[in-house]
Amino acid sequence: MDYPLIADHGLIGDLHTAALVTKDGEIDWFCAPRFDSPSVFAALLDRAKGGHFRIAPAEPGYVSKQLYFPDSAILITRFMTDAGVGEVVDFMPVVDTKHATDNHRLVRLVRVVRGEMRFTFDCMPRFDYGRATHTLDVTGAGAVFRANGIQLTMHPARTIGWASADRIRNPRGDGIQGSANLHAGEIGAVMLETGAAGPPRQLARDEIISMFDETVAFWRGWLGRSTYHGRWREQVYRSAMTLKLMTYAPTGALVAAPTAGLPEQVGGERNWDYRFTWIRDASFSVYALLGLGYVEEARMFIGWLSDRVEEQAGDGSGPLRLMYRVDGSSDLDEELLEHLEGYRGSRPVRIGNGAADQLQLDIYGEALDSIYFADHKGVNLSHSGWMRLLRILDWLCSHWDSPEEGIWETRGGRADFTYGRINSWTAFDRAIRLAAEHGRPGDQERWARERERIYQQIMDRGWNEKRGAFIQHYGTEVLDASLLRMVQVGFVTPDDPMWLSTLDAMNSELVSDSLVYRYNTEASPDGLRGSEGTFSLCTFWYVDALARSGRLTEAQFIFEKMQTYANHLGLYSEEIGLTGEQLGNFPQAFTHLAMINAAINLDRRLNRAESISPAGRAFTTASLAGLVGHGSS
Repeated sequence: MDYPLIADHGLIGDLHTAALVTKDGEIDWFCAPRFDSPSVFAALLDRAKGGHFRIAPAEPGYVSKQLYFPDSAILITRFMTDAGVGEVVDFMPVVDTKHATDNHRLVRLVRVVRGEMRFTFDCMPRFDYGRATHTLDVTGAGAVFRANGIQLTMHPARTIGWASADRIRNPRGDGIQGSANLHAGEIGAVMLETGAAGPPRQLARDEIISMFDETVAFWRGWLGRSTYHGRWREQVYRSAMTLKLMTYAPTGALVAAPTAGLPEQVGGERNWDYRFTWIRDASFSVYALLGLGYVEEARMFIGWLSDRVEEQAGDGSGPLRLMYRVDGSSDLDEELLEHLEGYRGSRPVRIGNGAADQLQLDIYGEALDSIYFADHKGVNLSHSGWMRLLRILDWLCSHWDSPEEGIWETRGGRADFTYGRINSWTAFDRAIRLAAEHGRPGDQERWARERERIYQQIMDRGWNEKRGAFIQHYGTEVLDASLLRMVQVGFVTPDDPMWLSTLDAMNSELVSDSLVYRYNTEASPDGLRGSEGTFSLCTFWYVDALARSGRLTEAQFIFEKMQTYANHLGLYSEEIGLTGEQLGNFPQAFTHLAMINAAINLDRRLNRAESISPAGRAFTTASLAGLVGHGSS
């Protein structure tokens, strides 16, 4: 129980890497120089061996709260005591968004706003997930930690108490500990810098304030480019900035999450490394980015995707791999960190991802759908990109009817997943439309034949008459929330009786207090022990599906309820447990993407309905009893 809750964190970053900061002022996760680099601080996965950097009041009994500085990614952790109120302000200046670099700065500004407070700081890095030993050189100007060619430089401001700093002895390498008394109006700071060009130095007050102001200006300038003015603007903007924080700026690649090893069930083995770019997640980002008006960001990803299409580096996965590192490389060998105990004993801790070369047919439809959507927003595919895409479509014609692992990356063997077939249908459908609209070459007759074959197969084998629903894979009665996407891609219409029956079946079996499970792990073994929470992505997909089917009051109610499951900063992890706790890697891009897309679509449909019936919103009916009793466990 020494571990903080997963939800008790905020996120900061500089569009190359990111750090998590607890409500107690501790940085317990930070990798450098990139998201997918080895960790410098990883106490989140092992309190004793992972490494941390904590700044907090010296005396216990304080109350702490966190917030973001308005319209920015600058995190403020506030401490309240009988003697005074103090703050730790954490941020990473955004300096270079075009080039890969080893140089990154993490600033921790400390101030007292009322009364006085004694702060202590404790910096104990543990390089390479706690596997590497390091040296420490301390001077009057600061300190330098070195391990395996990696350098971490600490630049202090004198008022943080550097004069009273002591060396912490540890077998894996020493750390720094100190304290300082601050009174109202006084400011101190320390900056950690990776890849520093020179020795440590004392920070001047003006330099600290300048870095703060420049970071605020960057985030406000970026947010000012958004064209979104709908309902839930505050929540949407926070999700947008969170996604931006998880984007590797030099390539435009979006990581699924900045963390690794956080469990889907505390104490269980469902602990994955999400610091990579999935074709699927990044494809969904196109809808969110363009929906908010961020055309250039969407253009960057389409360029990144085109490069992956050109490489065609997949093996068992087909021409595309499921996921890549942020620079586009595909070395994701899975490794167990057996020396780490894992978050609250959740083992094993994995880095890399063994699912990288699974066959998941849905990624091809998701990629084509995002390309088609971007094309309609003015982000066009080049001629060479189209020609490379033809090779993928030719491969898909021959392989769409193959058993696969499916969207959830199960490790229980391949099956004929309905979701994969639906997205294969989507791939051919969008290719036909793109070719026809631009007069581009392509075997449209063949694509149309395959599209028809897939449609008929799904209707014949993907529909289970007994359940009255489309099912997870052929030959089963298991439901799967991924099929909520059927109506989004246009495979079925929102008022089709088969679709409405499927929606009702999911509501009865997969929905619990408006939260949605991916599937029943007991009815559909996935090769892993234990259970999992509800999947927040699926809950937002459910909101979108309800809205498309005209059930607007239900959709809005569930969307509003889902906001209560966000953490104190508006951030979401991957899953939600039985008692409302956040589970899985944090924050989760998939969840924030789905939230933005659901908000945009629901807002649009509410506006349309109100324009038809503005008096009393008589456009929809839903009883209170129906909403209260919505879903079962």
